[in-house]
Amino acid sequence: MGSISTPLKNYIDQLTNYNLKILIPGGGNSYEAEYLFMKGFKNVVLLDLALQPLENFRKRIPEFPQHQLVHENFFDHHGKYDLIIEQTFFCALDPSLRMEYAKKMFELLKSGGKLVGLLFDDPMIDRIPPPFGGTRMEYLRYFTPFFEPQIFERAYNSIAPRKDRELFMILLRKEKAESE
Repeated sequence: MGSISTPLKNYIDQLTNYNLKILIPGGGNSYEAEYLFMKGFKNVVLLDLALQPLENFRKRIPEFPQHQLVHENFFDHHGKYDLIIEQTFFCALDPSLRMEYAKKMFELLKSGGKLVGLLFDDPMIDRIPPPFGGTRMEYLRYFTPFFEPQIFERAYNSIAPRKDRELFMILLRKEKAESE
């Protein structure tokens, strides 16, 4: 897209606690991390398995703390976060990893933490993946054992190419996973 998505920008704009510890997994170009950092959020961690996007980000935003650019597999990452921003990472993963993704998000979030982001609301059967699509009902099967959906609905403010094809979610971490 070349910029932060409108739904995430609008969500970030209403945040008032600049001390939140925020993770952006599979960040890629991470215009979200750039936006957060430029607004004054200093505890933003950008995580990616690929080194090149992290290098590109470092060159674009040289003042961003180097130790907050983490070259690591998401499933090997450890830490505790107040907020995790999801932007295209989930839909880039093979669908066989979706339940593991939801469980890992639960593990990475502090009590009361939130997973916020966008998912494709489109099966995408006519495309060569990734991205891998899906539906709201499918996604809820993965998330509800670990999260209480606060919002999980069609994004009203997606960019034109994604209009009517994105779900915006705010998921609150449950105190205890249902599988425990």
